[in-house]
Amino acid sequence: MYKIIGADGQHYGPVTAEQVREWIATHRANAQTQAQTEGATDWKPLSAFPEFADALAAKPPMLAGSPPRVDAVDPDALADQILGRDYSLDIAGCLGRAWDLVISDFWPIIGVSALVFALVLAANSVWIGLILNGPLLGGWYWFALKRIRGGRAELPDAFTGFSTSSVDFSSVFVQTMLGALVASLLTGVGFLFCLLPGIYLGVAWKFTLALIMDQHLEFWEAMEVSRKVVTRHWWHLFALLLLSALLNLAGLLCCCVGFFVTMPVTVFALMYAYEDIFGAAKSQTP
Repeated sequence: MYKIIGADGQHYGPVTAEQVREWIATHRANAQTQAQTEGATDWKPLSAFPEFADALAAKPPMLAGSPPRVDAVDPDALADQILGRDYSLDIAGCLGRAWDLVISDFWPIIGVSALVFALVLAANSVWIGLILNGPLLGGWYWFALKRIRGGRAELPDAFTGFSTSSVDFSSVFVQTMLGALVASLLTGVGFLFCLLPGIYLGVAWKFTLALIMDQHLEFWEAMEVSRKVVTRHWWHLFALLLLSALLNLAGLLCCCVGFFVTMPVTVFALMYAYEDIFGAAKSQTP
């Protein structure tokens, strides 16, 4: 039997080794989590227990009453942290850095972006976009964030919205699907009743999918964090999105070819904006 110290600092257990393996698989414990066998007095990281060496590859379902995720984020604390220190959004800087990054790794970024965009178009043409838009766009944003952060981003990263490799299936696919679907529906309602609420919500919820992918928030939590944080400087993000739309329009007018360059640039610019706002907070969360 074992006891562990959860991400909230509380003790959990005694539980069986199988229970600990399930907590590891659902990211409620990791190699650095402090644990002790029943009757022992010293605490050691789980990596020091040979019996858990293969546990990180397991993917069992989440369990009620388990410790909080080691990468769990308090959405209210996240929003308060960012609003407390405030932030600025350099529109020209976001677009400039995005341009430089796309040019520096031109064909891989263009190829991945064109593929994801084509899949989004195809999904919406047969009405399954309501289900697939969130996972597709969420994976695209994750691909951009990894590349922005200097990591090795490859084609499979663009489809992380369908993956079970990092967190459980519902946290990725269902949450991104619901994030995109609910935000789109409520924004549409805002447009129907009055144009201005729809415009406001469309901008305010722009970071929903990135927050789900990066901070592992549930869809409504991500929508609320995005809305609270963006509202502080709503006009700045609106200006970035408006300028991005104009750039994409210019790309379409260039025999449509230019669009395949401007489109990834504007997506990467949006993720640079996300990184400037939320990146520092990410490094400070447990």
